[in-house]
Amino acid sequence: MNYKVETEINGRKFTIEAGHLAQLAHGSAVVSYGDSVVLTTVVQDEPRQFEGEDDMLPLTVDYREKTSAAGKIPGGFFKREGRPTTKEILTMRLIDRPIRPLFPDSFRNELQIMSMVLSADDNLDPDVLAINGASAALTLSEIPFQGPIAAVRIGKIGSNFIINPSYEDATNGELDLIVAGSADAVVMVEGSAKELSEETVLSAISFAHTEIKKIVKLQVELQNQIKPKKMQVFEEKIDDSLYQEIKKLAYKDIQDKIQLQAKSERHDALGKIKENIINKRLEKVTDEKEKVEISKKIKKILDILEKEVLRKLVLSNKRIDGRSLKDIRPISGMVGFLPRTHGSALFMRGETQALVTATLGSSMDEQIIDGLATEYSKRFMLHYNFPPFSVGEIKPLRGPGRREIGHGQLAERSLEVVLPPKDKFPYTIRIVSDILQSNGSSSMATVCGGTLSLMDAGVPITKPVAGIAMGLVKEEDEVRILSDILGAEDHLGDMDFKVAGTKDGITAVQMDIKIAGISEETIHEALKQAREGRLFILGEMQKILAAPRQEISQYAPRFISLKIRTDKIGALIGPSGKNIKKIQADTGATIEIEDDGTVMIYASDESSTNKAKQLIEDCTVSPEVGKTYNARVVSIREFGAFAEILPGQEGLIHISELSDTFVKDVNTVVRVGDTFPVKVLAIDDQGKIRLSRKALMATDDRNEEENNRKQTHYKR
Repeated sequence: MNYKVETEINGRKFTIEAGHLAQLAHGSAVVSYGDSVVLTTVVQDEPRQFEGEDDMLPLTVDYREKTSAAGKIPGGFFKREGRPTTKEILTMRLIDRPIRPLFPDSFRNELQIMSMVLSADDNLDPDVLAINGASAALTLSEIPFQGPIAAVRIGKIGSNFIINPSYEDATNGELDLIVAGSADAVVMVEGSAKELSEETVLSAISFAHTEIKKIVKLQVELQNQIKPKKMQVFEEKIDDSLYQEIKKLAYKDIQDKIQLQAKSERHDALGKIKENIINKRLEKVTDEKEKVEISKKIKKILDILEKEVLRKLVLSNKRIDGRSLKDIRPISGMVGFLPRTHGSALFMRGETQALVTATLGSSMDEQIIDGLATEYSKRFMLHYNFPPFSVGEIKPLRGPGRREIGHGQLAERSLEVVLPPKDKFPYTIRIVSDILQSNGSSSMATVCGGTLSLMDAGVPITKPVAGIAMGLVKEEDEVRILSDILGAEDHLGDMDFKVAGTKDGITAVQMDIKIAGISEETIHEALKQAREGRLFILGEMQKILAAPRQEISQYAPRFISLKIRTDKIGALIGPSGKNIKKIQADTGATIEIEDDGTVMIYASDESSTNKAKQLIEDCTVSPEVGKTYNARVVSIREFGAFAEILPGQEGLIHISELSDTFVKDVNTVVRVGDTFPVKVLAIDDQGKIRLSRKALMATDDRNEEENNRKQTHYKR
């Protein structure tokens, strides 16, 4: 039986269907909007144990954009979809983050959510449909999901907010934000803005929440139609006597050691407390199985106590490192210390340290993006790396994970707004951030270090950008917002709200929470407090480097541009690229030609660029009738010789124009490779050039006769 509910969002029909596709999955939903159709399924399995991660929900999210959905065939040799693209990975994170907190604490069944784009509207991004589909599939299954939630994208054109804007409106507007929420609260925010105020961003979130409620209501209607029987989950109860025993032994020590300033010292001290208590408690236990069980229970209790201590400190307006709730950790940094990079910065905030480099390249270095939408190229890339040594761990390096890709994208969006336009600064820009130490806010350290590296590279950004991560501790009606959170405050708190921007407004936000949701009032307070912290950080960054350097690095490619007539592009390129390749080989420059006739020349030094410019001008200049050029014979025919007078431009010297005397055989007068001056006699409508050598010979003879006459007259 097919179940279906629908509503209208921004003038388009929004539909959720169930009961027709993928019936062997434990939950499935088809979400349609415009011409986009997304199928999302969920399947659960028995609980799976993860060593050292007993409290982790084993949830895997996959999202794939089938190119057939957009009427396209995949590129490459194999002609089928390969590993997930960056866009697909980012969407997986968008699906995961709002739903992960909405399961019972003791639920440990393995879950897999899969979303497939079956049909893609050529003007709408289907990613938000997958978030709604995941919530609907879980809501309609027996899985104990504490939803539903829903999501919309919101844009801004002029003074108007737009729900689920087109690709063009999202790109060209002032805002591109994805908001997810329940009927009562907001659970996730992700996106970028063009220096919008905190009040404007909050208004956008509020506007989005109105539409979110409509989609949540649809899911409830569908759930009431299907009436799925939800499985019962029994919360694991802590042995109260054991809890009181461990609390009596450990609470005071945890309270003391958790306030140690250094992360490694604090970690080691808390680990020692756990080790001592477990060893002491197991002294009289002989059964190995019992030892394992008691050890697990004690570890869980100690983790609960650690969380209790931290949260009580925060609620009493204290933090584990001694700061007030609004204080920012000490900031330091340096720029230009890596000698051969184009720009480099080391940014430190507390114990978080980011090494960031900026590299400038030509437009040939742009990244080509080929997805469901129209193919396009990116001239700005930011890559974030989080090596295991940054947190004192050992792990194999197997390429960037989803978290690294997500953090890199957030930092990239934060900085993209302030980059100069391509027509003023036509370089491709790549930033690489390597996190050398991490104790909270490494993605925001990347934003700060990225700004400094761009300025060190001489990129004329419009304004510096800084980022800050905000935290939250909420116990019933008591709410405390924390600025510049530590790793422990992120782990044991209720929110990670990252805000990046300039002195004039927000450029990117990302909010994740670990509770059922937060109010718009709390978001407003967090944004206000984040602005205070951001302005302080910007002030500290100015002490490191106040403005972009006047010149780019000596190791960065230099460029000049010139304009040629569009009908001369073919002449510059030459047959099979012969001319352009030769110019590049002779000068060492990289040359790029736009369709409008703009030619960009990149080279490592000024002499190479100037040499390439001269060769290009020679190749594209138009010959003029009556002017003299130095010709080189390139081929011989019975009726005359073809000679090159400018790079890539040839004309015919008819046999009658080769000499001022009669010529029976062209080969008796000229050979291939001979050079001599010629005069342009005519250029016809098709661009064919007629040349004459004879005309200049007659001129030379007349000049010689005149000179002889003058000399004879002088002797007389």
